[in-house]
Parts: sequence; C-alpha cells; structure tokens
Amino acid sequence: MVPHGYLLSVLIWLPIFGGVATLLLSRRPEAARWFALAVALATLLLGLPLFTAFDYSTAAMQFVQNSDWIPAFGIRYHLGADGISVPLVLLTAFTTVLVIIGAWRAISDRFPQYLAAFLILEGLMIGVFCALDAMLFYVFFEGMLIPMFIIIGVWGGPRRVYASIKFFLYTFLGSVFMLIGLVYLYLKGGSFQFADLYALPLNGTEQMWLFFAFLAAFAVKIPMFPVHTWLPDAHVEAPTGGSVILAAIMLKIGGYGFLRFSLPIVPDASADWAWLVIGLSLVAVVVVGLVALVQEDMKKLVAYSSVAHMGFVTLGIFVAFALVRGADNSAAAQLGLQGAMVQMVSHGFISGAMFSCVGVLYDRMHTRMIRDYGGVMNTMPWFGFFMVFFAMANAGLPGTSGFVGEFMVVLSVFQDNVWIAATAALTLIIAAAYSLWLVKRVMFGEVANSNVAALKDINAREALVLGVFALAVLAMGVYPKPLTDLMNTSIAHLATQIATSKL
Repeated sequence: MVPHGYLLSVLIWLPIFGGVATLLLSRRPEAARWFALAVALATLLLGLPLFTAFDYSTAAMQFVQNSDWIPAFGIRYHLGADGISVPLVLLTAFTTVLVIIGAWRAISDRFPQYLAAFLILEGLMIGVFCALDAMLFYVFFEGMLIPMFIIIGVWGGPRRVYASIKFFLYTFLGSVFMLIGLVYLYLKGGSFQFADLYALPLNGTEQMWLFFAFLAAFAVKIPMFPVHTWLPDAHVEAPTGGSVILAAIMLKIGGYGFLRFSLPIVPDASADWAWLVIGLSLVAVVVVGLVALVQEDMKKLVAYSSVAHMGFVTLGIFVAFALVRGADNSAAAQLGLQGAMVQMVSHGFISGAMFSCVGVLYDRMHTRMIRDYGGVMNTMPWFGFFMVFFAMANAGLPGTSGFVGEFMVVLSVFQDNVWIAATAALTLIIAAAYSLWLVKRVMFGEVANSNVAALKDINAREALVLGVFALAVLAMGVYPKPLTDLMNTSIAHLATQIATSKL
C-alpha cells in the first residue's frame, strides 16, 4: 500500500519511468505491449484511493507532498489533490488504459515507442492536475507537449509534420504569456505556491494583464474560438490514440487552468472580462457547431464538435461571476462551476469513444471521408450499436453523461440571463443535427460499395474498449451523484474565492 503522502508522486512517476522502461523493450514488441498495459493498469488501480480515501468534508488539498526543489527561487515540489483535480486524474488513468488496449494491433510501426510516448504523456498530465507550485505546474504543462508532438509527428497521417508543428506552436506560444505572468507574480510576492498567489493583493491593472496572460495560455488549450484552428488539423493527422487523449484529457487542462489560475488569482479581472469569455463561448457553442455540420471528414466533424462542447465549460466557469457578484446567487454559481466540471469529465468519455469509433472504421477502410461509407450497420451491427449510442450521447440525450453537464450549465446560466441560456441551449439542436447526420450517412441506408460489404464487425478487444466507454457514459448519465459529491466542497470553496474581491 502506497502511503498517501507519496501517492501522487507514484501516479506521476510510475507511468513516466514505465514509459522509459518500455523504450528499452524496443526489440521485443510483444513484451513491451504487455508491460505498458501492466503499467497503465497499475497506475489506474493505485489511483483508486484518491476516490475511496477522499475526505468529502474539507476543501483543503489532500494527499499532499511538499519538498524543496529549487530553494534559491522558492520553487517547491508541492503536490496535492482536491475535488476538482481527483476526477481529472482518474479520467487520465482510465483513458490511457483504453488507449493502450485500443492500439493493441492497430499500430505496427515502432509500437514500443508509441506506447512509451503515451505512458510518459500520462504521467505529465497527472502532474499538471496535482501541482500546487506554479512553476512545477508550468514544467508539467509544457512537458506534455513533447510526447504529443512526437505522437502526431511520427505516427500521424500524410500532413502530420504540418499538424504537429502547428499544434506545438499554438500551445507553446500561448503558454509563454503564462510564464511571464508567473514571473511577475513571483517578483511581487516572492512565491510560486498556489496558496500564496491566491492571497497576494493585486490592483485592477495588474489583474487585467495577468488575466489576459492566463487567457492566452488556457484559451488555446481548450481551445476557445478563435484560437481553435490547430485542433481539427491535429485530430485529423493524429493516430486514433492521439486523438482520444487530445480530446479526452489535454483539452481539459485549459478548463482546469481557468479554475486554478484565472478565477482565484485574478478574481476581479475575471469578473470584469467574463462577458468576453461568455461571448466567445457562445460563438463556439453555436457557430463552431454549425461548422461541424458541414464537415465531410468524420474526424473533423468530431473535432469541431469538441470545440462546441468545450464552450459549455468556459460558459459555466465564467457565468459564475455574474451570479456570485451581480445577483449574489452563490448556489447558481456553484451549479455552473459544477456543470463545467461534469461537462469536462463527460466530454472525456464521449469524445474518446467517438474518436475510437472513427478509428475502428479507419483501420478497416483507411478513409475518414463520410462519402465513402453508407450502410455500415448492415455489416457491423455491434459496432453500429455503439456508434449510434455515442452519437446520441454527443447530442446530449437524457440518460447519458452528455446531457448532465450541459443541463447544469444551461440551468445556471438561465438564472443570470434567459437569452444567453436560450442561445447556449441551441447546441442541443445543432449537436443533434450533426450527430444524426453523421450516423445517417455512415451507418444506415443501402450498403454503399463492395468495401463496406466486406467489413467485419468489431472483435473482442474493440468491443471491450467501446463497451467500457459506453458503461462510463451511461453510469454518469444515470447517476452522476458520486462525481458531484466528490467536487461539492471544493467547488463551494472556489465560489467563495471568486466572490471575494482583491481590490
């Protein structure tokens, strides 16, 4: 049993060192395959105490480890988890296991290196969610770009070099502004510790510049309109596993960054500029959703739908300012913040499943173009069942996780502004349109051609991956209470922080 004080370190470094060890098995791909799966499963199992041993009664950080790292600059190896980070850590470990199983026979070229990149990426992403020192956060935040850059650039499609460089430049340049902001905070307060930064007094001008520095970093990561254009290219060229991790986990780091940085460090500037983020969120929800409707590439359609669904995350986060400060409605603000968190976890399941479905078809047909399909349900009925189910969840069907987070956000927004809520609710119609349009053209009708007629249904490994995703989507849609209970106290504390002015 790992002592709780070291649990987060184990969850970070076990997959990283496991990835390095997998590289040493490069000449034994079969051994590397099983070893990588064992490491991913061990990380998931060791992460379960984060949920089972979690103290629901406190908003304080738990499983804390705090040691000197670079004493000359006050930088510490400081880790901890609360009700906001624990669900994202577990989502990361859960998804990585399914990605490794999904790639079991789908990747033949340099497979051990492929697995190693995902394990190292897993550890770095968990580090982002657990870091309580801003510079440690930044190291993990930047470090995770490297394995994803390699995954897209080495195992991606024909335009992989272009997509990987575009991905790296967008996300790296955005985070440079965050680094400048962190250095300024250190020079002013002498600390990189989150708790010290939350208590640091800042005037209105300082908060405004810091707000935009953080916005530049996290808006690109989500990504928000109009800095979302790297995402479709990255998804289209990335291998299936890369698309799954990118959509299910890496996009969530942007939302997590807003919750950890923008809201508690610069609450007044976040309140002042909330209208901007809300406006951009509505554009993402409606306009980008309409862009998804006209896509002919399945991966691009799902990628644009991710931008639209993540618009609900930023909407739920920033409408809380209007509720907690303008109308003094703390309960509605907490509902919006909770809805944003639920949407992040839900989107992780649904987007991961949707990209896995596209990967199943691509492995058989080597094309993502919708026009090349038709009547797949006739030859792949079990796959058709999963594909239709996930498309319904993507459209926000009640009873699935896709409905819960969006409903919570819309309900929260409704208590602030009916027209904003009505505009946001349009996504339910738009999402249904592009999801059903995709299913109709790919799955139903007459068998389109001899290639579709020759398709074989999913095997046991593919059924396992899609089945586990389906169970997660259904369980969260029917009974989200364990997740909302987990984050309740931390969200309530965050709502208190954003209600408190630093001016």
